[in-house]
Amino acid sequence: MAAGGVRALVVDDEADLRRVVAAYLADDGFEVWEAADGTTALELARAHQPQLVVLDLKLPDIDGIEVCRRLRTFTDAYVVMLTARAEEVDTLIGLSVGADDYLTKPFSPRILLARIHTVLRRPRSGTGEPGDHARDVGDLRLDPDAHQVSVAGEPVDLTPTEFDILATLSSRSRQVWSRRQLLEAVWGPGWVGDERIVDVHVAHLRAKLGPDAATRYVVTVRGVGFRMGPG
Repeated sequence: MAAGGVRALVVDDEADLRRVVAAYLADDGFEVWEAADGTTALELARAHQPQLVVLDLKLPDIDGIEVCRRLRTFTDAYVVMLTARAEEVDTLIGLSVGADDYLTKPFSPRILLARIHTVLRRPRSGTGEPGDHARDVGDLRLDPDAHQVSVAGEPVDLTPTEFDILATLSSRSRQVWSRRQLLEAVWGPGWVGDERIVDVHVAHLRAKLGPDAATRYVVTVRGVGFRMGPG
């Protein structure tokens, strides 16, 4: 996805930082809205349907984790989360509700812009191609064209990243994918960060697929990575 014409929402209660980020995005061709709190961010997101949301974790009313969770009920926008806290748990919780990437403050706006472009290059349908057939793993069905997943006929609501991981794993039956291979396939070859981001999304994906997902659908191959089940 090229930057030109991409709608972006920048959410941060630090006015100077928010304006700097918004200015960098605008100069790069994005159409930008700004919000200083979670309530306003959700209102703007519903009104303008941005394709990218740069979201601070700590906001004065609704925190970024809850904003991200609510965003995921009505949009598949790419979400890049910002955090001033170094504790790993904040990052992991943020990612588990559907953030596509994260960045710790302080950061260079140029670095943020580079990470955003990496995120925007990600397709929203994993490795599926137009006309790709639906894939069945036991009673799990993934339809790449419709961007839908169901288990035993019941639809499963996945975030874009969760869907991309599942689509990638199911694209090559029984292949074991390393974390690095999944990062390159889903996040893109330019992504830089902690490989454990994969484990966070896989854990959240399994929770949505059901209590036996780790043995029936997304199986861990110790010391290597993940593959589609059954185990």
